[in-house]
Amino acid sequence: MKSKNTILKYLLTICGHLLFWIVIYYFYAYFLGYGSSNTKYVNQFSGFLMPVTILISYFLIYYLIPNYLLTKKYKYFILYCIYTFIISIYVIILSILYGLLYSEGYKEVGTVPLTKTLPFIILGVYFVVLIIVSFSLIMHNYKSIVSNENLKSKILETQLQIKDQELRFLKMQIHPHFLFNSLNTIYGFALNKKDEAPEMILKLSNLLDYILYQIEKPQVLLMDEINHLLDYVSLEKMRFHDTLEVETTINITDKTVQIAPMLLIPFVENAFKHGDIVNGSLKVKIDIKTEGDQLFFKIENTSIKENKTNNGIGLENIEKRLEMLYANSHILETNQTEKYFKVKLTIDNLKQFKNE
Repeated sequence: MKSKNTILKYLLTICGHLLFWIVIYYFYAYFLGYGSSNTKYVNQFSGFLMPVTILISYFLIYYLIPNYLLTKKYKYFILYCIYTFIISIYVIILSILYGLLYSEGYKEVGTVPLTKTLPFIILGVYFVVLIIVSFSLIMHNYKSIVSNENLKSKILETQLQIKDQELRFLKMQIHPHFLFNSLNTIYGFALNKKDEAPEMILKLSNLLDYILYQIEKPQVLLMDEINHLLDYVSLEKMRFHDTLEVETTINITDKTVQIAPMLLIPFVENAFKHGDIVNGSLKVKIDIKTEGDQLFFKIENTSIKENKTNNGIGLENIEKRLEMLYANSHILETNQTEKYFKVKLTIDNLKQFKNE
């Protein structure tokens, strides 16, 4: 199929060139014979200008321009153009003289065969060559623009694929933490045959459904994210028993607001994972609210500053996701005090990302 398309392309190119040169031939006939009634002489003479015009034009557009002008070898291009001009003048004059001699037999008595003098004939040839060269450069420029646009599209597509793969990778780093912590808790409850085990299994089932099926969506309802966040908190409460104190404040004015899935839950997980028990309990305070197109999320947990060297890989991954999903539309602040670790996240223009 490719060979057939290539052959067809070549045939169309050849036909295009032939049609173009036929137009040029008639241009010469009109230009040289304007005001003359000796059409046979003019047509015969015009034919002798065609080979030299074709030769000069193709030499310029297929050799000098690609090899010297487009490769920015300007000195050589100018030098060879001068050589070409000198040689072409000589060849054009020879063609004109030969055409005049050969067409002598077509002269009609009492008529002027040609209405243009020798300098005008030479200028006419160079005028045609100039048009051809200009058209060639315009086409080259157009093809370069199209090629650059196609290249940009391919680069953009590749970047989007890389971004998508990176997002998937970051999400997959989050998942095992939930499963590991929750399954360990359920395992401990099952060994002790506690009544909370069935409820934990149900909440874990909801989390798994969210992780496996909702995570692939670009956006989910903020309320869905919060509900699963609360399920996760409930699981941790069962695991920590009396050593965990969680205070949640939720104020969502617009229930249709959407965010990227698994965006808030990792902050909560990080609080439980890296928080410290102070005075017999781990205290976590969660505050989520929306105002218009803005989301305000705050979480703080008890944390002893002297025990902290870093905040774990979780927050680093979330920062990367925020940069990729909400670039220039979010503010993430973290603050480690003597007894508390605080996170504050603000996302602006939520509706802008609704269908992305």
